[in-house]
Amino acid sequence: MAASSGSKSIFMSIVLSLCLHLTLSSVTYDNKALIINGQRRILFSGSIHYPRSSHEMWEGLIQKAKDGGLDVIDTYVFWNVHEPSPGNHAMQNFTQKIVLMMKDEKLFKSQGGPIILSQIENEYEPEREEFGSAGEAYIKWAAEMAVELNTEVPWVMCKEEDAPDPVINTCNGFYCHSFSPNKPSKPKMWTEAWTGWFSDFGGQNYQRPVEDLAFAVARFIQKGGSFVNYYMYHGGTNFGRTAGGPFITTSYDYDAPIDEYGLIREPKYGHLKKLHKAIKLCENALLTANSTVTSLGNYEECAAFLSNYHTESAARVTFNNKQYNLPPWSISILPDCKNIIFNTANVTGQRSHVQMLPTNVTFHSWETFNEDVFSLEDDSTITTVGLLEQLNVTRDTSDYLWYSTSVNISSSDSFLHGGERPTLSVQSRGHALHVFVNGQLTGSASGTRTYKRFTFRGNVNLHAGVNTISLLSIAVGLPNNGPHFESYKTGVLGPVVLHGIDEGKRDLSWHKWSYKIGLQGEAMVTGLGSQSSIPFVSWVPSSLEHKKQQPLTWYKAYFDAPEGDEPLAMDMSSMNKGQVLINGQNIGRYWTGTMFPDLG
Repeated sequence: MAASSGSKSIFMSIVLSLCLHLTLSSVTYDNKALIINGQRRILFSGSIHYPRSSHEMWEGLIQKAKDGGLDVIDTYVFWNVHEPSPGNHAMQNFTQKIVLMMKDEKLFKSQGGPIILSQIENEYEPEREEFGSAGEAYIKWAAEMAVELNTEVPWVMCKEEDAPDPVINTCNGFYCHSFSPNKPSKPKMWTEAWTGWFSDFGGQNYQRPVEDLAFAVARFIQKGGSFVNYYMYHGGTNFGRTAGGPFITTSYDYDAPIDEYGLIREPKYGHLKKLHKAIKLCENALLTANSTVTSLGNYEECAAFLSNYHTESAARVTFNNKQYNLPPWSISILPDCKNIIFNTANVTGQRSHVQMLPTNVTFHSWETFNEDVFSLEDDSTITTVGLLEQLNVTRDTSDYLWYSTSVNISSSDSFLHGGERPTLSVQSRGHALHVFVNGQLTGSASGTRTYKRFTFRGNVNLHAGVNTISLLSIAVGLPNNGPHFESYKTGVLGPVVLHGIDEGKRDLSWHKWSYKIGLQGEAMVTGLGSQSSIPFVSWVPSSLEHKKQQPLTWYKAYFDAPEGDEPLAMDMSSMNKGQVLINGQNIGRYWTGTMFPDLG
């Protein structure tokens, strides 16, 4: 089964060298480092994921990574991108296919190419522990399968302490100084040094100070580490519906040294560049001798790292008969054991501020299209008794699933004769919901990334006879990690209860419900790149000025592309929730408010 469309639903990644000579050679390892062409190397790597940036950006991103002192680029090989339909082959077939393609192009270092390292599986340790012997058997099988592909470069497994030999187990996290590989013959590697964190709709944008990141990296090297990969070095954009995990935003900026738009983020970029340079000056000493960690006493060789682990207090220390001032939570690097050339807490240079300026682009020929509210009379995908889990119905072909049922109200019911209106309650497992009664929007509700479950409660306008209740359930990303994540439930699972009628309450959960996958607009938006729309859709000329936005409305306009090659972004602050498409390509979801009367 193919992986879901998530940031972590990947089973293979590769590391490509930027600065090493591309000649026929070997890549091996010992307890200190990767060995390339017979030489141990301290390597700095950065994650840049090719589907999260446009191909026009790739060359510039790689050049900025090289200029920032990186030796290699790490990227996932995105199973969900290359095999979007499930069930065409499983993990072994996919991995074999990718490796064969790379061999055919002579991309592995042993062939003279740039690939020096490969990863199989991704943070599987919690699943292995949950599945017991079956999980252990799977990890053993995955490792053997990878090694048998004979890439002649090392394989790693991140966050998998039981990685079988010769696969190297590695660390992911904010700090990895205390990590040790599972065998003394393996090097200490940090495959995901988190530069920030992903953001979620309604949440805060996480930022990691570069002082802390530089301290963590220097401490890892000080403790014997020799490979650091920044996750992310450029985060980019979760285009379309590929954002992994419920409520994860379209932006995957990650507070990375190169921001979502491909612009350098200072002082993070420049400070890390200086860190890389300082550590490279110590490379020989760090990799040829056994390091000695002391309380500022004797030392053995050339390079020294002076550390102050106090978070608030500075320290004045004596080393080699010389005094040094160490700021709180910092490490000073002395390549000659005499002169400090870098301190992780001393950040210089200006902070960059990205300012989005309006272009001279004019949107013209505005048109709108209003979705019809689904009802029992419409063609449905499924009609059955009871409420169905959303993703089992949609199979991730759409964020949207309609639920519709009917309610018969007696003409003698008290609320029809001056009484208080009935109340409808709908319990949902996530992630958002619009409630329509007899074709009219009654209200909306949504959860959050932390609390995905929520309950809609609101008064409803019902009349005597048959009434139609239509619920539009909206998924905002898929669960994509953790044991049994495929069993996590989404959508309206009830109970759905009508309160305040003469009989007291009526549970609608086990009524006959009809279901329809997706919106009409989704079937026709890929045609927006042409001047004509799909024939059965009636676009109406319109203007956004001074117009109240209506629910379930699509908006279309034309514009001329601006000149130049500067990064461009769409300002959606005047809208609320929906998706943006340009020339038929889904750019991604947007959600600028806590509630959403419109859905574009």
